[in-house]
Amino acid sequence: MTDATTAMSAPAAPAPGSASDSPPIPADLRAAFDAYERAIVTNDLDALDDFFAPGSDTLRGDTAGLLVGHEAISGFRSLRGGVPPREITEIHYRPLASGGGPAASGTADADGDVALLISVSQFSGGGRGLQTQIWQRVDGRWLITAAHVTPRTPALDRTIWRSVGDPFLQGAWEGPLAGLTVAVKDLFAIAGFRIGAGNPTWLEEARPEKVTAPAVADLLRAGASLRGIARTDEFAYSIAGDNVHYGTPPNGAVVGALPGGSSSGPASAVALGHADIGLATDTAGSIRVPASYQGLWGLRTTHDLVPRQGMLPLAQSFDTIGWLTRDGETLQRVAEWCLSYDGSASTESVYGASGDDLPWRFLVPEDILACVDPATRDAFSRLVVAVAASEDPPSFRAVHTGDLDATFTAFRTVQGAEAWRNDGEWLRAHPGAVGPAVAERFRAASQITATEESRARADLEPIAAHLAELVDGAVLIFPTVPGPAPLRTADVDAVRAATLRMTAPAAAARLPAISVPLLTVGGAPVGVCLVARAGTDLALVRLARRLHALVGAGTGR
Repeated sequence: MTDATTAMSAPAAPAPGSASDSPPIPADLRAAFDAYERAIVTNDLDALDDFFAPGSDTLRGDTAGLLVGHEAISGFRSLRGGVPPREITEIHYRPLASGGGPAASGTADADGDVALLISVSQFSGGGRGLQTQIWQRVDGRWLITAAHVTPRTPALDRTIWRSVGDPFLQGAWEGPLAGLTVAVKDLFAIAGFRIGAGNPTWLEEARPEKVTAPAVADLLRAGASLRGIARTDEFAYSIAGDNVHYGTPPNGAVVGALPGGSSSGPASAVALGHADIGLATDTAGSIRVPASYQGLWGLRTTHDLVPRQGMLPLAQSFDTIGWLTRDGETLQRVAEWCLSYDGSASTESVYGASGDDLPWRFLVPEDILACVDPATRDAFSRLVVAVAASEDPPSFRAVHTGDLDATFTAFRTVQGAEAWRNDGEWLRAHPGAVGPAVAERFRAASQITATEESRARADLEPIAAHLAELVDGAVLIFPTVPGPAPLRTADVDAVRAATLRMTAPAAAARLPAISVPLLTVGGAPVGVCLVARAGTDLALVRLARRLHALVGAGTGR
């Protein structure tokens, strides 16, 4: 096959069925297109940035969504990497009316200054792609003002899925969850398959599992089928959703944003419609954070309510199992089955508290609100005002959950100590096997002494007791995270610290927590978190649905 840059130097032949008398591509436009294609093939980021018109009106779309503005497009491209080898087999040119393109800096020429180019790519590895571009001549230079890319059809999105099928594993042919599909986080045992834990070295050395984890089996017995095994951040030790080995799953709600982790794969699969249910884990927010970032419902169950056999642990004192869905009705169906005698082979709780056992009273933790960015705080305040003024108004009262810094420090110490006990020996035997961010967390965890761990556990006891007392007669309500999902190019360290201060208290107290997609901030979803007393998981889901029905999604716009 001809090298891509060589193929670009020859005039493109008319496509079958195209008009043979279509106008020829102006020489300077063709030269610009050729140079742009060479920059794509070599992943020359500076040149690519230079070919896109500056300003906030420039557009680029693909199957993942639409990017608006040069800055957003540049940020996406910096993380994308190059494209596979290809050659351009067809180019179709149509001159457009002068002017009319998105405004760019400089002055457009009087005539022939706007053009449409559609090109067909043939990839050396098989498959074809399509590029549709609007070019505008500005100050004598051709620049792209709008582009849409149709890539070759992927076999699967490997950033989301480790293994996938339609179905990957068939469940019972009937039952309360029949027809629903499940994305299973790559921490659960499935008979005949290995647990990968988000790390290729771990996956390579793992042995096939002999028994399917109860949390997976419960869903299969109810009629749900497995769509596949979905990615996780390495060893579930992150809340960002990125993975240096497999890439970052797309955010199904905000193009170019982090998906949230560590249940990144299941969350993206559900948000993008690849699966109906995400079976996931939450240690410090790994269900609630991606739920908020991607506009999903996400339930962290009461600690030890759902059996954790067959689940690779991170920190057993806080690890819980839960689910991600696109709507509250599906989440309730899942919870009612998995938390009942009929549904679970090992869960000893029936339906838990009834709907009447959770009062229609909310507590607003002012110290947690202090972690929230101003726009999200304003949106949440509008939500509270709207609910209080509704036809079914609950009561609201401001409270303090305690010193969040102390909670976070004690939580992180216990979590780190347990994580190192679980994985430290393997990490010592495999230096360099994990990405830098996760490696640094494990390095810090390795330094925790037994005395520090013991002191941290003692510090958590009064914190957990205070939270349990708060939710004894009411439900905590606050934004799930500080704000919308950060862009993948953002420095997330500060966001991570604020986020964990908001998510750690419920985990430290081992309480159920649900994130409900109720806020919209700057066009992006932000969840509202409800935390209730232990064992009231189903009542909490019903309460969340009552709140959602009362105010509807997007009240915080």
